[in-house]
Amino acid sequence: MKHNRTLFALLVSISCSAASHASLDINKAPSENFDLSMWKMVIPMEDDKPERQGKVMEISKQQLNSGFQHQEWFYTDPDTGAMVFVAPNKAMTTPNSSNARAELHALISDNSDIGAYEPENNFVLASHPDADKFGAVGGRLSATLSVDHVSQSGDHRHNDSFSVVIGQIHAGTNEPLKIFYRKLPDHEYGSVYWNYENNALGDDYHRRLDISHNVFGQVKLRFGQDDPTDGIKLGEKFSYDVRVVDDVMYLEFTKNLDSKAPVTRSFAMDLAKGQYLGNKYDAGYKNDWFFFKAGAYNQCNTGVVRCKNEGFDAGDYTQASFYKLAIAH
Repeated sequence: MKHNRTLFALLVSISCSAASHASLDINKAPSENFDLSMWKMVIPMEDDKPERQGKVMEISKQQLNSGFQHQEWFYTDPDTGAMVFVAPNKAMTTPNSSNARAELHALISDNSDIGAYEPENNFVLASHPDADKFGAVGGRLSATLSVDHVSQSGDHRHNDSFSVVIGQIHAGTNEPLKIFYRKLPDHEYGSVYWNYENNALGDDYHRRLDISHNVFGQVKLRFGQDDPTDGIKLGEKFSYDVRVVDDVMYLEFTKNLDSKAPVTRSFAMDLAKGQYLGNKYDAGYKNDWFFFKAGAYNQCNTGVVRCKNEGFDAGDYTQASFYKLAIAH
């Protein structure tokens, strides 16, 4: 496979690209500060291309890497040079989702004629029966970022309120990985956690279940509960590193990046095995395919989460700033 690499090569690729985030230029577009050559993206507004009327705005790999910026949804921070993603509580979005996003979607193939969901643009586990037909076996996504704002409205009893997804592994139907940041308005600290979605397919699709894992802070907090002081404040930098090697997903999260004592939490799980934590409806992901996503996928919608959409001044949006973003296959 053209894009298949060893773990050592992945480590070298990420390490080399990581050094660049210290010299971000405030006068350059995101694609001039970051290597976005393996990404396309969507931003939360209606597309202006005639053939995509009534659909969310899609920014092709070529357009993204030709200096694309948008003054509201995707731009270079004028003070730090960070790559900023912004999404309101309600806007045009992708099919099968109620949540607005400004988010990158990874593509493996260099051939622009190959569709985003064709095998050459996606990766698989080593145990996939047709692994040689896909763009890669495994991959790595690494980011350093801060979440600068989350919605100020929402129903605290709903776990998606006041939250944003900042990184994903998306499969054909389900999502084996979503990385969340969530902060209640009455708290100083927010929580970082990740969800594994059991891969319930066919007649069992309605039995999908998100299984949460605390990283920093605590998932499912409600108004009146203690501030998660082991969490992360808005505007505070932290990092995540996602590696899929053979059949195993390795996760590493680090906070206190600028201190002499950074704090790291690590996780590992076999994505092919299935029946995670005894869930009989989890078929595992041995026969599935994947792509990475990164940005700001606002979880606070105006439907069941009961968020308002009264604009920026009312605080009804989410914002994340990326200081490093690297991908390898």
